[in-house]
Amino acid sequence: MIIGVPKEIKTNENRIALVPAGAEAFVTRGHTVQVEQGAGLGSGFPDAAYAAAGARVLATADEVWAKSDMIMKVKEPIASEWPRMRAGQVIYTYFHFAASEELTRAVIASKAIAVAYETVQLPHGELPLLTPMSEVAGRMAVQEGAKYLEKVFGGSGVLLGGVPGVAPAEVAIIGGGVVGINAAKMAAGLGAAVTILDISLERLRYLDDVLPANVITLYSNRHNILDAIRKADLVVGAVLLPGAKAPHLVKREDLKLMKPGSVIVDVAVDQGGCVETIKPTTHENPTYFVDGILHYAVANMPGGVPRTSTLALTNATLSYGLRLARDGWQQACREDGALQLGLNVVEGKVVYPGVAEAFGLPLVDVGKVL
Repeated sequence: MIIGVPKEIKTNENRIALVPAGAEAFVTRGHTVQVEQGAGLGSGFPDAAYAAAGARVLATADEVWAKSDMIMKVKEPIASEWPRMRAGQVIYTYFHFAASEELTRAVIASKAIAVAYETVQLPHGELPLLTPMSEVAGRMAVQEGAKYLEKVFGGSGVLLGGVPGVAPAEVAIIGGGVVGINAAKMAAGLGAAVTILDISLERLRYLDDVLPANVITLYSNRHNILDAIRKADLVVGAVLLPGAKAPHLVKREDLKLMKPGSVIVDVAVDQGGCVETIKPTTHENPTYFVDGILHYAVANMPGGVPRTSTLALTNATLSYGLRLARDGWQQACREDGALQLGLNVVEGKVVYPGVAEAFGLPLVDVGKVL
C-alpha cells in the first residue's frame, strides 16, 4: 500500500501523523511511504530523517494526496483539502465529525473511507487513539488556565497554588475521563483546591482512590455543576461522548454566577463544547470574553507541544495503521472490532451512529459496507 503523510495546515498545527521510525516500520513491511516536504519540521523531524527511514519526500501536498492509497493525518481535512479527497481513499485521522456538518458532507461527497482516531474503541470502553492526546490536552488545560488567570491576560490575578497564608485557586473539572484525571493531577500538583465531577459512580470511586487529598469528587448533576462553577477560578470542560456532540452543561446564563475574571478551558470544543458560549479558537488568538469570563477554546491544544504530541500519537496509531495497510480497510475492520468502530463515513455512507444523529443523516449498518 502507498501511505501518504501531508503537512498539517490548520493554524499553528505543527504535529505530523508519522515519525521517521513509523515510516521505517511501514517500509520494512513492503509498503511505500510518501511524506510532504517539511511536514515533520514543526515536530523536530527533518526531511532527511524520513529519507533515511526509506520514505519518499514529495514537494507538494497535491502529489501526496494524489499518489496515496491511505492518507495519515493528525487533524481533520480543512476546506482547502477537501478537493484532494477521492473515492476509495482511506483517510486515517482525527475527524470529530459531530462538530462540523460541512466536513461531514464533504467527506460523504468524496466517497472516501474515513477512519476516525477518536472512535476506535476497545471492548472495555477505552479509546486508545484518543487517549494520548487527551492526556496532553488535560495537562495543558491547567497549564493554560493558570497562565490566563494572570491579570496581564485578563484573568482575575489568582495564583493557582496560592502561597502560605493565601488560599489557593479553586478548580472545577467537569468530566472524570482521561482529560479530567490528567487535569486534576496537574491542578492538584500545583496546590489548587480541585473539584472533579462525573456521572459514573464507579469512575468517581476510582478517582477518589487515586487522586490526592486536595481533590474532591462530586456526582455530576445540574445543582453540583452550578455550585462548583460558582466557586471556581478555573473551569475545565472535559466531557466526552464518543463520536457525538458534547452536551451543553454550562449555559450562557450560568456565567453570571461565576467570578469576574475566572477562566474556562473547554477541551470538549472539538466535539462542540460542553459550555454553551464556547467557540473554537486558535493558538494565535486563543481567548475571548463573554460576560466577563475568559474563554480558552483552542481546538488543537496538543499542537502547541508538537514534539511530545507527535511521539505520543504515533505510539498509539501506528499498529492500527500497519494493520490497515497490511490487510486493507475492509478485512482489517472485519477482524478487529475496535478498528471497525473507527469507521465513520464509508464511500458516501454514514456508518457511525453519533455522526448520523448529530445531523439527522441516514445511518447505514457498518456490516453492509464490510
